[in-house]
Amino acid sequence: MPPPTANDPWLAGRHFGIVIDAGSSGSRLQIYSWKDPSIVSADWSVQFSHTLPKVEKGTRDGKDWSTKVEPGISTFAENPEDIGNYLRPLLGLARDKIPPSLHKDTPLFLLATAGMRLLPPDKQAAILKETCSFLVHHSDFKIDGPSETGPCGSSVLIITGEEEGLFGWIAVNYLMDGFLPSKGQQTTYGFLDMGGASTQIAFEPSKEHQLDTHHLIDVRLRMLDGEEILHKVFVTTWLGYGTNQARERYVGMAINEFEQTRSGEADVVPDPCLPKDLELHETPAFNGHADEHAKKTHRLVGTGSFEQCMRKSASLLNKNTPCPDVPCLMNGIHVPHIDFSVSHFIGVSEYWFSSEHVFGLGGPYDFVQYERAASDFCAKDWSDIAREHEESVKRHRLSGDGEVQGKNGEVVAVGKWGPDVEIPRLQMQCFKAAWIANVLHEGIGMPRIVDPGGNATTTDGESAVDKAEEKGLGRPTFQSMDSVGDIAISWTLGKMVLEASKEVPPLHSAVPPLNDPEIPETFPLNLSDRGLGID
Repeated sequence: MPPPTANDPWLAGRHFGIVIDAGSSGSRLQIYSWKDPSIVSADWSVQFSHTLPKVEKGTRDGKDWSTKVEPGISTFAENPEDIGNYLRPLLGLARDKIPPSLHKDTPLFLLATAGMRLLPPDKQAAILKETCSFLVHHSDFKIDGPSETGPCGSSVLIITGEEEGLFGWIAVNYLMDGFLPSKGQQTTYGFLDMGGASTQIAFEPSKEHQLDTHHLIDVRLRMLDGEEILHKVFVTTWLGYGTNQARERYVGMAINEFEQTRSGEADVVPDPCLPKDLELHETPAFNGHADEHAKKTHRLVGTGSFEQCMRKSASLLNKNTPCPDVPCLMNGIHVPHIDFSVSHFIGVSEYWFSSEHVFGLGGPYDFVQYERAASDFCAKDWSDIAREHEESVKRHRLSGDGEVQGKNGEVVAVGKWGPDVEIPRLQMQCFKAAWIANVLHEGIGMPRIVDPGGNATTTDGESAVDKAEEKGLGRPTFQSMDSVGDIAISWTLGKMVLEASKEVPPLHSAVPPLNDPEIPETFPLNLSDRGLGID
């Protein structure tokens, strides 16, 4: 039974919001909550009034606020009528945790990402329609009516990679106090996200470089004192630049080069991006012309050279692609100038996994330490790595890449050979580490900064900054993170911060209501529009 609201200080004046992140591998429901901004702004002292509403987990003890079902919602393309049974467990948690009297005022969003973007429009429409119908008829949460946007308005949508990146940017700056000038920074934090298929960047160009681009998004947020803040943010996505698809492109390139130069009966493709003597059978993914023999499965054997892997995979960045709208970074995609003396970036997802899960180097980034750890790992015999893994299995429960949960379901930090490190991660760690470094330095142009004091491993934003300052780094140019405190960095949090901000009463009655940022239709083409042979 949901808790009663009467005579309960925690629930008094509390608002809730629900986001279902409908991703390619599964759908995760998350419940967030915040106090009524009009009540908070009346009670808080002046020093806290110029802040955003405090958005937190939607349960009193911070437990059981999230649940996930598998597979991804896009798998119902051929049988959308079965979506109801798929979504039922998610709605069940929301009903159990949110008091019934608050359901009608609790917004519910189902926002689909990568998997749904790949479906044909008619399949997308069928899934969205069935999803909307089920949510409307089987819950009394607040859901938009039909509009030009969709059958449930803005409540049930496929969001773009740019929107996903923008929500992530909001989440990072909310958690890291990037919107508060009291921290002394000159600008907000930039946001980097990398998954298996794509990578994203979102940042606020310096004032002098905002004139270099017409691709800026106005992000408006309202503080508890009613004052609106405006940030002009650039965001773009490179499809095919996630670690898995980059590996597919790399394998295709390596096999094609091997076939063009092979002699005699040689049938082994040497691969510097695999640990020494690791043998894998891989089939290249081609979406264009290639000789038949180059399309077949080949045997790749690791030679274990991080330096050679960096050099060989760098060509996949496509830095020489024509740039119709200067300046550009990777693949001819326009990105305004980044002033790294002002802009400081936080990387999540694969930036965190590749730094922390094997090397134990998450947090403020030091290329020298990272390069040393990656070089040592790549050069290690695979038999030794496999033996170390076998020993770690005896000590830890394995749970796969991604969030690592403690006994009570909280996100915990785990270093080298922790419970999140599985064989597939170890096999691809050398390549992923090289790809991350190439994207950061050759792709985005981030300087290789030497940290003579050593790296600080932490998932906490305040601790990361404090450690960096202790070592004379000031605010780190780049740090990888997974969470701040006990809150995981997620684009869903950014969406909820926007929703909570909309509830703050404006300073003047004539002020128009806040809306979600609009992505201009003239945004830069992503990689899928450029035909680079990616399936």
